[in-house]
Amino acid sequence: MNAASPAPRRARVRAPELVGKGGWLNTGGKDLTLAELRGKCVVVDFWTFCCINCLHVLDELRELEEKHRDTVVIVGVHSPKFVHEAEHQAVVDAVERYGVEHPVLDDPELVTWKQYAVRAWPTLVVIDPEGYVVAQHAGEGHAHAIERLVEELEAEHAAKGTLRRGDGPYVAPEPEPTVLRFPGKALALPNGNLLVSDTTRHQLVELEEDGETVVRRIGSGVRGFVDGGAGEAGFSEPQGLALLDEGAVVVADTVNHALRRVDLATGAVSTLAGTGRQWWQGSPTSGPARGIDLSSPWDVALFGGKVWIAMAGVHQLWAYDPAAGTVEVTAGTTNEGLVDGPGPEAWFAQPSGLAATEDRLWLADSETSALRWVDPDGAVHTAVGTGLFDFGHRDGAAGQALLQHPLGVTALPDGSVAVSDTYNHALRRYDPATGEVTTLATDLREPSDAVLVGDDIVVVESARHRLTRLRLPEEAVRVESVAHRTQRAATDVAPGAVRLDVIFQAPAGQKLDTRYGPSTRLLVSATPPELLLAGEGAGTDLSRTVELNPEVPQGVLHVSAMAASCDDDPVNEYPACHVHQQDWGVPVRLTASGADRLPLVLAGMDG
Repeated sequence: MNAASPAPRRARVRAPELVGKGGWLNTGGKDLTLAELRGKCVVVDFWTFCCINCLHVLDELRELEEKHRDTVVIVGVHSPKFVHEAEHQAVVDAVERYGVEHPVLDDPELVTWKQYAVRAWPTLVVIDPEGYVVAQHAGEGHAHAIERLVEELEAEHAAKGTLRRGDGPYVAPEPEPTVLRFPGKALALPNGNLLVSDTTRHQLVELEEDGETVVRRIGSGVRGFVDGGAGEAGFSEPQGLALLDEGAVVVADTVNHALRRVDLATGAVSTLAGTGRQWWQGSPTSGPARGIDLSSPWDVALFGGKVWIAMAGVHQLWAYDPAAGTVEVTAGTTNEGLVDGPGPEAWFAQPSGLAATEDRLWLADSETSALRWVDPDGAVHTAVGTGLFDFGHRDGAAGQALLQHPLGVTALPDGSVAVSDTYNHALRRYDPATGEVTTLATDLREPSDAVLVGDDIVVVESARHRLTRLRLPEEAVRVESVAHRTQRAATDVAPGAVRLDVIFQAPAGQKLDTRYGPSTRLLVSATPPELLLAGEGAGTDLSRTVELNPEVPQGVLHVSAMAASCDDDPVNEYPACHVHQQDWGVPVRLTASGADRLPLVLAGMDG
């Protein structure tokens, strides 16, 4: 069954119970069961807080959550990739950090993930009011399809008398009175003060040199996309900051998918780039900055006369040209992974931190737990890191050193760089002269950035809601080496020919958009590359036979799929269209008794 298949009659599969060792959040201390949710349309969101696509889906679901508040219950199931994400307090922090306003089950051992046979973050499962699974969606762009399905379920179960209206089980936690709340990035201003992105409160905060005394707040504190004076402007989870010139700062306004400008004299905020809409495959990638969609810009830095952008949402680097008022892609293909080479051929995985020197743009590539850099010719190099599934805390030669989801990088005066090694709660150092990685400081709670102030380095301790000033140590801290691989169970597959089927069924009332050629895309690769003897590369069919090398016992299949669907209404000359896309990294183990078919559900149910 693939893109050409007609939508089948809805299957009725009983939903497994929601179980997780970490327990429930946002329920006032109460444990939930599916039996208690009977009568509601339940949308189960399998997510992990490192994943930018998961954060996009949280934003996509907000409107559905509000519009159908009396019939729909969204339940997050937090299913960790990184070791740090299995810590309960880290999940508590993430739920507040990202403004999650529905119940969340902390499932550190992936028990419920396995029960629902989930293969990717994010995955959405729809359960009807009688407790049956009726749809599954992987990746982004499905909110419209889920809303249409919810409306069908509401009508069907209202008629049957099995729909229950009323408030859901969400209980808001008590707010904490701190000066900063999950700050993201910091910047030293020309006047000696520090500017901090107070991410969860949707503001910027200027602090005195002590890093504690508030000078002023910029932004209303209400999530929004509003230009204007310091008190009325609206941000949405701002992150990166860079001096545009002596009188202005450029801000990566992450969830608004925009770059903003702050006038340091007045605090007035204006928009430099972005439309407020998220970039999707097929959208323009260059042109007048105010007319081009961006995707979760996470950090910014001036390099080579342009503002380079860590475009975390599409695994690329872009650049804004202040003189021309334009934006363009500078590196990355949108494929997620770790591939070096000329900018247009490189692969990134959620670049989240930037720091420029005269001849290098350093970047923290968070999902590959890597430190990478761009040279003046635009070529991409890796200093530390091996790929999506290896991470840990190991010092020594860069070729074997390990980081864990770093979000920030800071250039040091001696030519080395400090890395905010976020999930290791550490500040690390890489010295290009020696090729060595060391640890400068530990016991920092989710450091996400650092800035030099004289002989000190000021670290943004995001999960402690503060800035912490450290004297740059002359000697490294000795740390016990720890290496990890992702906890996800491998899928047993047979060596030789394996049928790869991406399941996509267009939402009710829609059809595949073929007006401009094929509306689907499939890209397949592997780690190690030797795993695939045949079947790699790009194509337009969502089904493909790949040949797996019997000499390679295990590895990861990387599958990227996209499908575009439009309203099926011949009367409407300009039907609304939607893009559905997802990247899977599927750990596989080759065994003689393994499956010869690998189904991946993009949208619908595998028949």
